[in-house]
Amino acid sequence: MRTSPELRRKLISVAAVSVALLTAAPASVAVAQESAPSPAAVPAAQTEAAPGTTAERLIVGYKSGATEAKSNKAAAADAASKAEKTGEDVDFQRRLGTGAALVDLGADPSRASVADVVAAYQADPQVAYVVPDRLNKPTAVTPNDTEYSKQWDLFESTAGMNVPAAWDTTTGTGVTVAVIDTGYVAHSDLAANIVGGYDFISDTAVSVDGNGRDSNPADPGDWYNANECGAGIPASNSSWHGTHVAGTIAAATHNGKGVAGIAYGAKISPIRVLGKCGGYDSDIIDAITWASGGTVSGVPANTNVAKVINMSLGGGGACSTATQSAINGAVNRGTSVVVAAGNENTNASSSSPANCSNVITVAATNRAGSRASYSNYGSIVDISAPGGETRTSTANGILSTLNSGTKTPSSENYAYYQGTSMATPHVAGLAALMKSANSALTPAQIESAIKANARPLPGTCSGGCGAGLADAAKTVQAVKGGTPTGATFSSTTAVAIPDNGSAIESPISVTGRTGNAPSALQVGVDITHTYRGDLVIDLVAPDGSTYRLKSAASDSADNVNTTYTVNASSEVANGTWKLRVQDTAAQDTGTLNSWKLTF
Repeated sequence: MRTSPELRRKLISVAAVSVALLTAAPASVAVAQESAPSPAAVPAAQTEAAPGTTAERLIVGYKSGATEAKSNKAAAADAASKAEKTGEDVDFQRRLGTGAALVDLGADPSRASVADVVAAYQADPQVAYVVPDRLNKPTAVTPNDTEYSKQWDLFESTAGMNVPAAWDTTTGTGVTVAVIDTGYVAHSDLAANIVGGYDFISDTAVSVDGNGRDSNPADPGDWYNANECGAGIPASNSSWHGTHVAGTIAAATHNGKGVAGIAYGAKISPIRVLGKCGGYDSDIIDAITWASGGTVSGVPANTNVAKVINMSLGGGGACSTATQSAINGAVNRGTSVVVAAGNENTNASSSSPANCSNVITVAATNRAGSRASYSNYGSIVDISAPGGETRTSTANGILSTLNSGTKTPSSENYAYYQGTSMATPHVAGLAALMKSANSALTPAQIESAIKANARPLPGTCSGGCGAGLADAAKTVQAVKGGTPTGATFSSTTAVAIPDNGSAIESPISVTGRTGNAPSALQVGVDITHTYRGDLVIDLVAPDGSTYRLKSAASDSADNVNTTYTVNASSEVANGTWKLRVQDTAAQDTGTLNSWKLTF
């Protein structure tokens, strides 16, 4: 990760990500049976029903001489006869092109009832066969992208994001993802999914392309010489960072080359804010606003408004009011903002925009499913996703689209990167899949569903890695055809906790909810303190009711970094909630770094 001058953003860590495409495996429904003897002179009707399963409909083939083989009225009468004999629902539906009859078994047939009906048809000497009307699904297809087998982050059972099983439902069609980054360098494995973006870099010393803002987001390279970006900072080649991120989200798939994208049906709008040594907050703020459909003075209206923004970038310090305002504006316009937790192996509360509210903050995991050694952590992390770790093998990184040029663009290629910059587009790609599957989803619902459907980390995480490892298939299935409930509200304003003093309070305003809070309200707390046994922590509901989260105890360990579960079902959800913290003994102080409520 590069270090930028004061006021400039630094790239969060270059690690390319790519994803592979796959459709769901076929499934069939078979019918249960109990063998019924036929008269000795007449062979039993054939059946392809497998014992122990169920079916909602049967296909009945009558022998050529049977009246039921030609007359719908006779077939319907036969179905009614079978219904009377078995006491089950049996209704003739229609004649198939082959002459067989389709028979419905009712809304919810049991295994036993299906077996009774099958046995009745088998025993009928006019029936040639009875088979289940099986439900077929698309056959599993492995993408023919030549590098797909190297994209462990998409499909490996241990620590992959379970992406292939989501593709049967959606591929991201109809959704635009804005990649706010270094811009885009031409790549044939990505070109089909690129739509118009913008170059928001106003300072020519940063832009490198010789001009200020314009409609061309092409990446000319972000290389720099030693000490050019700060004393002691070594030289760096061009990263082509934005192109790597974009490939993870939406590389072309099933095109017989390269890698596959997580949301390969989506479009990428490249928005350039990072150049030599990084990028300014002011340019990033305008990019967030414009990408989400807001108005920026002097910039034409955006015709490719994004419903998902990926920001694999960051810098130190608190989330500024100016940046938070831009993020809030984007979310209010219906755009999800996904950001990297950072790569300093420290609490993400010290990295912006990771510590902003209304964002989905992503930590990185390695191929074993543990927190990557470089990844930031903490209670403000919402979710983890594959970011790779190349210490033992380059192949354990994230493979995606890149360019071979060391300074200026040269030939296109692919490369492994590692970083929370690589983990973030995995979640942005998932958000695009979700929005495509259910266009009514709000950013809060997208965040809540991603967290609610995550699976536990296969490996280990110290410090807090959010709800777990994102699971694409489970999450998409959860939101398809229905709107999930839930939202997260947070405060990242640090409050000092005085030694053996009065209690401090930090407020969170909850809006847009209906009814009462849930019986399992999640309260995430991040406190730095040198003797946490001194602390008493309470949740204060909008009506003033208090819920004790932690009492003072003999506990000499440092810090409180955990999530409490509170039965708040008697409390109205909307209103101002507070976290109250008091140090009850002498000699130690601390800081409430952040806290959040997940409904």
